[in-house]
Formats: sequence, structure tokens, C-alpha cells
Amino acid sequence: MTLKEMIHQYKIKTGCSDSELARRCNVSRSTVARWSSGEIKKVNDDTAEILSHLLGYNITPILMGMDTTIRLPILGYAKAGYDLFAEENYLGEEETTLKERENGDYYLRITGNSMSGIGIMDGSLVLVRQCDSIASGKIAVVMIDQEVTVKRVIYKKGMMILEAANPDVESRYFTPQEIKELPVKIIGQVLSCRTSF
Repeated sequence: MTLKEMIHQYKIKTGCSDSELARRCNVSRSTVARWSSGEIKKVNDDTAEILSHLLGYNITPILMGMDTTIRLPILGYAKAGYDLFAEENYLGEEETTLKERENGDYYLRITGNSMSGIGIMDGSLVLVRQCDSIASGKIAVVMIDQEVTVKRVIYKKGMMILEAANPDVESRYFTPQEIKELPVKIIGQVLSCRTSF
């Protein structure tokens, strides 16, 4: 990954302008523009420290061409099933690649087997990108009142369907009124799964 790519990624993820990034890094706007264009490929140690803090990982080894991994938090459990109540339950961190870090925000540990048909097993770690809406057919982390579950979300005839990937587990159907009153909220999209055997 290059400095140009890191800056581009940060600006997209945060919506930060060149002027604001320059202010945060104590550099000129033209310096940020030169980072963005790829004209400048390295930064001094002080700026590298600031950028590392903003990006959430140490950029120095990456700029030196070294392979590196970073860590993302495991923020708790999500049920591949139903009836697991939400609670803040930090479980540590998991090493991840820069590509996974670009797209995902955190991991959740899965309990239950309702998604086993697509390889999300009891004990799996799923990489989640935080979001509050999702396209029909995607796998999401959904909060139903205080319950957290992982399901395929289908929108059909005004209903939200939480579809299991295990024939022994029934899908759940929610009307717009139930979505509002319970409430039912999308809190993330599942991007990938790690399962250890």
C-alpha cells in the first residue's frame, strides 16, 4: 500500500477534505495534495506518527515496503440463531490484513448454527463493516430490540425477512411497524468469516 492509497482511503472513509487533513497533520494543503497525487511517497517521523494515529495503524513499516498486519477489536458475540441479548463484551483483538482493515471495522464471535449453511459456524469470527442499511440479499448484523443476530436480510413486499442458512432454523419476518416499534436495526454488514476447525 502506498501513501497515496492510504490518504485516499482515509479521505473516503472520513469525508475529510485536504484542508482539514492538512490541519490535523500540521502540514500545508499543498503537501496533502502532493500526497494524494503520489508526488510525495514518504513523510517525516512526526508526520508518520500523526498519520498512524489518524489511520489506526502504524504506517512506517508499510511505507518501507514491509509486510505488516494490524489488529481489529473483537467486540463481543452475535448469535447465528436468536435470543442472544446484546451486551458490551470486548473479547480482545484479532490480527488482520490491511485489505480487511480497509473495509471492516471490527470482529464479532458467532454463537449458534443458524448460518452454518454458508460456513458461518459456532465459534467463527465475522468481519463487520459498521452501517445502518444494507442491500437485500446481504448478510447483516441485526439488532432486534436488545438481541443481536447475524442473518441474510431480504426485503420483499414491504417486509424485512431475516433468513437463516440452516433449514432447521426458521426465518423471521418483520413489518414496517414492527421494525419501528421493536426496533429492528441493521448495525453492520458481514464481510468475511474466519472459522477454525
